Amino acid sequence: MKPLKKEWVVLLVMAMLLSFGIAPLASAAEKEAPMASGTTYVLLYIDKPDAFLNGKQVKLDAPATILKDKTFVPAKFLGDAFGMKVEWNDKTRQINMETPTHNIMIDIDNKSVWINGYWMKFDDVAAIVNGRLMIKLTWLADYMGAKYTYNNELRRVEVLHVKTPTGIYDPNRGNSNPVAKFTFAKPSYKIGEPVKYVDLSYDPDAEGIQRYEWTGKQEAFFTPGTYPITLTVSDIHGNKSETYTRNLVITNETYLSAIEYPIFMKPVGSFIKTDWSMLWGAFWELPQLPKTVSEDRSRKLLVSDSPETFTERGILYQDEVEGKGRLYADHVNGTKEKLSLAILAKNMTDKPITIKTTNKGEVWPSVYANLIGSEATVDFLMNDQINDTMTIPAHQTFIYKQMPDFYPDQGVNLFYDVETDGKVQFSFVVDREISQNSQTLPLLAFNGHVRGSFPVSEMTWKIDASSFTQPSRLVIGDGITDPFQPGYDPMRKKEVKNDGNYGVIYKIHADKPRKMAVMILPKGGVYKGPFKINGDIRLAPESGVMTAFDGMQILAKTTGKEDSLDIEFSPPAGSALPIDLIFYPLDERAE
Repeated sequence: MKPLKKEWVVLLVMAMLLSFGIAPLASAAEKEAPMASGTTYVLLYIDKPDAFLNGKQVKLDAPATILKDKTFVPAKFLGDAFGMKVEWNDKTRQINMETPTHNIMIDIDNKSVWINGYWMKFDDVAAIVNGRLMIKLTWLADYMGAKYTYNNELRRVEVLHVKTPTGIYDPNRGNSNPVAKFTFAKPSYKIGEPVKYVDLSYDPDAEGIQRYEWTGKQEAFFTPGTYPITLTVSDIHGNKSETYTRNLVITNETYLSAIEYPIFMKPVGSFIKTDWSMLWGAFWELPQLPKTVSEDRSRKLLVSDSPETFTERGILYQDEVEGKGRLYADHVNGTKEKLSLAILAKNMTDKPITIKTTNKGEVWPSVYANLIGSEATVDFLMNDQINDTMTIPAHQTFIYKQMPDFYPDQGVNLFYDVETDGKVQFSFVVDREISQNSQTLPLLAFNGHVRGSFPVSEMTWKIDASSFTQPSRLVIGDGITDPFQPGYDPMRKKEVKNDGNYGVIYKIHADKPRKMAVMILPKGGVYKGPFKINGDIRLAPESGVMTAFDGMQILAKTTGKEDSLDIEFSPPAGSALPIDLIFYPLDERAE
C-alpha cells in the first residue's frame, strides 16, 4: 500500500478534528433512549451544499459527490441524522462508527477499514474529499439499514432511515433493564438556590431501583451557566439503565451566596467547611453583641488542674468550703504506675457535718484528653438532679469521692456541686491506695495551668438578639471581653486567675430572639465540647474534634417565634479557647 505523504496526513487530521469538533454546551440536548422511533428523511444534492433533513433546509460543509461512478455521502452528517455514533478518537487517530449491528473503525493513516473486526480496503468504502470523510452510499445504506434512491435528472439522493428501537427486556434472563429518568421542579434556578430533583426512574419488572449513580448533581450552583446532570440506575439484579442526561440552567440572579447557603439551608448540627479566605473575609472580626453580665458568687469554685500531669503521689489541691461549693479537677497520670484519684473531705468543726451533692459530671479514665473534658461537661450540663448525702463526724476525714484506677497517660475530669452545713476541707489526692492517711501526703508543687479557689462559679449574660441585622458574635474565653475570674490559691498563698474560666457555667439568655442561626467558631485551637440550648444537649462537633481550620458548626436555629433562647456552656477540659458564638440573621429563605 502506498503511504500518504506526511504533509497530507497532517492536513487531513486537522480537517478531521474540525469536522468532529465538540458542540457548545448550550447545544447539548437532553438525552433519553427513545421507546419508539420514526422515519428520518434526507435529501442530498450532488456537489451542492444544500440539503434537507426532515423537510428543514441545512447547509453541508461536505456535499454529496460522485467518484468513479459511485455516489459518496458525508459520513458525519448522515450519522448524526440517523442517531449513529460517528466520532474521531484523538489517541488512536481513527474514526469510530457504531450502528445497531456493526462496529466500524476507519484508519485513515493506514487506509484501512475494520467492520466487526474484519478488514476491508479503504478505497472500497470511503474517500477523503476536501478534508472530509465521505462514505460510499451503497455501503453506508447496508450497514446503517437505510434505503435510498437516486434521481439522475435532479442529481439528487433521497435517503430514508427508520431506526429500530432497542428494547430493554432480555428474554435470556427474563428481566428488563431499569429506566433512569428525572426532571427539575422548574426550568431554571438562581445562583445559590436549592435545586429540586424529581426522580422519575422506574423498573418495568416492579422490583424497585437499588442504586442511583449521579454525575454533576449538586444541592445548589454558584456560577451561572448550563450544567449537564446525568443519572444511571441499577435494579436488584445489577442490571443498569441507559444513562439519562438533562441540562440544568443557572441564571445570573443570586438567591444565596456560597457563604450564606449552608447557614440558611443546612440543619442544626451540620458542619460548615471553611477556608482562611472565607473566615478572614466574613467571620473573623464580626461586631460583638452587647451583653449585660451578672455573676453568681453564692458557690465557691475549687479548681484542681496543677500539676495537670502529675509525676508523683501527693495532694494536688486543698481548700475549704462552707455552704455551697463546686469541686473541679482535671488531671493526667504522668507516672509509670497505676494510681487512684480521690477527693477527701475533712470535718473542720466540733460537730457532725452533712455534705449534700446536688449535681455531678464524671467520666471514666481515658487517654483522650478532649473526650474526658467533653463527656464530663455533658454529664454536668445534663443536671440530672441527685440528692446524695454524707455525714462526717467531728474532726474526721472521709473519702468523699474516689475515681476508678487510672493507668499511665490516662486522665480524668470531674465536677461536683456540694452543699455543706459546716466547714469542710476538701483535698484532691492521688495515691496507690486511698485512705484517710492520704491526707498526710505531701503538697504537690504548682507547675502551670490553673489551681485555686474562685468566688464566681456561674455567670449570666443577657443579650438582645431580637433586632440585630448583621452577623454578630459573643466571645468566650479570650480574657479580655470575657475576663478570667480572679481567685486565691491557699497552697501558694497568692492571688491567681482562672485562665479559661474552667468549671464556670455560662448562662446566655435572650428574650424574643429573631430568626437566626447560632454557630460555634473555635478560634483558640482544638475544640470538643457540649452546649445546652433550650434544654437540649448539642455536641460540637458531633464526633471527633474541630478547629477554625476545619470550619464552623450550626448549634441552633430560631424561627423568630420563640419566647426566649437559653444557652448553657462550660469550657471543656482539654479544649483550647477562645471560641466565638456567631449569631447569623436569617429570613424567609432559610429552611
